[in-house]
Amino acid sequence: MVIRMAMIISLVGMAGGAASRTLQAAAIRKETVVKEMIHGVEIADPYRWLEGDGEGKATPETKKWTEEQNARTRAVLDHLPGRAKLEARLGEVMQMRAIRAPEMARNRYFYTKREGTQNQAVLYVREGTDGAPRELLDANKLDKEGLVTLSWYEPSQDGTLLAFGIYRSGDENDVLHVMDVESGKWLEEEIVGRVRDVSWEPEGKGFFYRRLEDVNRPYSGQICYHKLGQKQGEDRVLFEQYKEGPLATTWGPYASVGRDGRWMVLRYATGTKSNDLYVIDLEKWRKTGAFDLGVVSKGEDAAFDGRALGDRLFMETTLDAPNGRVVLVGMKRPGKEAWKEIIAERKDAVIENVSLAKGMLVVRYQKKASTRIELFDLEGKSIHELSLPGIGTASVSTQEDRTEAFLSYTSFNQPPIIYHIDLTEGKTKKVVWEKSDVPFDPSTMEVKQVFYPSKDGTSISMFVVHRKGMVLDGNNPVMLTGYGGFGNGITPSFGPTLIPWLEAGGVFAIANLRGGNEYGEKWHEAGMLEHKQNVFDDFIAAGEYLIREKYTRPEKLGITGGSNGGLLVGAAVTQRPDLWGAVVCHVPLLDMLRYEKFLMARYWVPEYGSAEDARQFEYLLKYSPYHHVKEGVKYPAILFTAGEHDARVHPMHARKMGALMQSVSGSDQSTKPILVWVEQEAGHGMGKPLNLRIRAAADDYGFLMWQLGMNSN
Repeated sequence: MVIRMAMIISLVGMAGGAASRTLQAAAIRKETVVKEMIHGVEIADPYRWLEGDGEGKATPETKKWTEEQNARTRAVLDHLPGRAKLEARLGEVMQMRAIRAPEMARNRYFYTKREGTQNQAVLYVREGTDGAPRELLDANKLDKEGLVTLSWYEPSQDGTLLAFGIYRSGDENDVLHVMDVESGKWLEEEIVGRVRDVSWEPEGKGFFYRRLEDVNRPYSGQICYHKLGQKQGEDRVLFEQYKEGPLATTWGPYASVGRDGRWMVLRYATGTKSNDLYVIDLEKWRKTGAFDLGVVSKGEDAAFDGRALGDRLFMETTLDAPNGRVVLVGMKRPGKEAWKEIIAERKDAVIENVSLAKGMLVVRYQKKASTRIELFDLEGKSIHELSLPGIGTASVSTQEDRTEAFLSYTSFNQPPIIYHIDLTEGKTKKVVWEKSDVPFDPSTMEVKQVFYPSKDGTSISMFVVHRKGMVLDGNNPVMLTGYGGFGNGITPSFGPTLIPWLEAGGVFAIANLRGGNEYGEKWHEAGMLEHKQNVFDDFIAAGEYLIREKYTRPEKLGITGGSNGGLLVGAAVTQRPDLWGAVVCHVPLLDMLRYEKFLMARYWVPEYGSAEDARQFEYLLKYSPYHHVKEGVKYPAILFTAGEHDARVHPMHARKMGALMQSVSGSDQSTKPILVWVEQEAGHGMGKPLNLRIRAAADDYGFLMWQLGMNSN
């Protein structure tokens, strides 16, 4: 059965004094697919044709529908009240200098910086810390539209060569190149296949790298060795992770090599919270060609990672320690029986990262969803905690042969700043290397952390940001967001796009939901697989708290989320449509019965489960947003976005959900429309040029301001 539907949207008086606008929506084809029986349950999918062909590639019909939807969406978003003013202000604040801490190699310092109207960051090098910056690579010159992105770079140990990766239109399909740093000339090297994680050999004659795409084995992950001057086809594949068919459930592998080039540490993911870990004697490999895996840990339901220093491995793990601990491992006897714990698990803080500096370990902790950094000697004895400017997010860029380091810091009310420090000079001595300036006074804003109970009584933390002196009268527009998945925590950081929202009297709230790592691996486990509903309950409870405490009311409560966070807001709006005034849903997962069949989503089965498993199908169906849209329900206005070049989440999710909700929403869509926007020159969001980021931010905030009744003129 095919139904043709036409929807008339009248956008009356959206801009003060503006003439009304009438827009004819795209006709929506709705067909009843032969109902599938999945584990004895009938499942209908009326918009499966919006997935494209059988391999997920857009068909001419899907492309036409997308073009019509995009035109419809632009006709709405481009004429929102105060759009020009909002976009101009976003342009001012988003031109904030974007900076990155330097990579150190001998006396050279490599770093990126984006300033002003530049679409992409520029790579620079300094000779010594006081040397003048010299441009090495300007991605803006590689494409006039700003669609080419420099995604990573790695200098050789002597700083004479630089390996780097670039991709186009956000597809994350990194192509590796090599540059002579002195001359800036690109060498003949070109390695394709989503190449990352380069480790140079000490003398710079070659490097190890990770490759995730092979035209002949598309579901493989390889660790390869490349000798300078040879063709990619001559590179040696040292290790390959491969599974036949589209439903491989692991990703990686990942490898790092100690600075002396003797040992490789290889991590093989077995899930989103577990991996195997091996060490490889590269001296033996060079002599005999034998790439023998020394087992550090295999088959454990825990995470392992580490750094090689001589014949020692400094390993962080969640084994018997969900908040993390550090263990010393001997490379020649890497088995568990010889491990020595040197930094014990803490109950009040979670280990996020361990790095090596000269004679010390730098351990980054997360405590109550903010960063703490402590230095230890190589035997695990505490030296001191590194002082930070406040409650925020920080990281330290180190190198194992020097105490010199770079400390990066940001918070909700602190634009990114980078300090040049010496780790031996005490807790407080810092020299500003670079900072971001923005035309905004952060002292006018208040930041606080609150705690509220979820449905099952679990205490959840949330950051709330708003103007000082704001009255809690239940009438403030609020933007609530979260993530809650894959063990990814959310800590305070400065977002320039928030400035116009805060200046207009908006409140920003970000909840630290289960599924993240803010409170350790147990926190992650409590929000994955059969426990995923906890994440949605935590988020819904955040909205209820904000209403209960008189920050806002449902009509003025907007929610946003992207990727796994898009699944979050998709579930929230289908489970509690009455609680939200507007929804912005970016690059989302929404059809949880078919998500794993597209792109790299097959790797997320350990996090979500698979509809092919009867038990997992049962809980996936209970929350899959696409399968819980109901005819006649008064849904809030929703903006779905996706990227045509997304390598992670297929745009079919936004297409199908948007089409379905347009056809069944009981709300007056002249005032509460369901919009779909599929960006044609973008992927999952990474690498998007400045001009497209400004437009996207104006879309999001303009849409929310319109729907939540904010004065944006």
